[in-house]
Amino acid sequence: MQPGQMAYDRAITVFSPDGRLFQVEYAREAVKRGTTTVGLKFKDGVVLIVDKRIASRLMEPKSIEKIFQIDHHIGCATSGLVADARILVDQARVIAQIHKVTYDENMGVEDLVKRICDYKQNYTQYGGVRPFGTALLVVGVDDMGEHLFETDPSGALVSYKAGSIGAGRNAVMEVFEEQYREGMPQDEAIVLGLRALKKATEEEKLNPKAVEIGLVKRGEDFRRLTESEVEAYIGKANAE
Repeated sequence: MQPGQMAYDRAITVFSPDGRLFQVEYAREAVKRGTTTVGLKFKDGVVLIVDKRIASRLMEPKSIEKIFQIDHHIGCATSGLVADARILVDQARVIAQIHKVTYDENMGVEDLVKRICDYKQNYTQYGGVRPFGTALLVVGVDDMGEHLFETDPSGALVSYKAGSIGAGRNAVMEVFEEQYREGMPQDEAIVLGLRALKKATEEEKLNPKAVEIGLVKRGEDFRRLTESEVEAYIGKANAE
């Protein structure tokens, strides 16, 4: 950073002369240092795949939670500061349940994502707070179809057919640009996501204990795949 920019580096509420909020950009850098997270739509559903990045054989893989259920038809995965993500997940769950109690219907996926992003945006506008150092991939199925949204620390949101956040985003998106197609069967989509994750992590073979998969399908609740299901899919991805 240039010496003249340092004064604009101290507070979230001060724009630099070229219109930048440096604290928000630093929060985005925290996301880029996070684990690789992948999401892609398939026929009648959406899947999330996360690299847990197990740093030591002494760690309990089950204690690392990167995929969360928000409502029965909505889930999300995170990259960046997981503690920040838990706060957003708790807030999203409250918003979804208030909507259900008030209107006696499930909340739309896009409406919920916009509410989460409004909450994140608040933390870019007031002194004494910092932006959330996390990005979310939010997936769900509602009356409008299947959804995959990416949110970032600024409160912006983008809808994708296939997307990624975290350290290996560029490698994953390169694979998706070449090989993703709409309406893929579930198994084919999951294997493609795992292949993209393998390229991003630069590992010869994926470790089933280091990968978490969650999906939601039309007519079914959001769920995390069991260890045996994850191992079966990784076996297919490693064999290719």
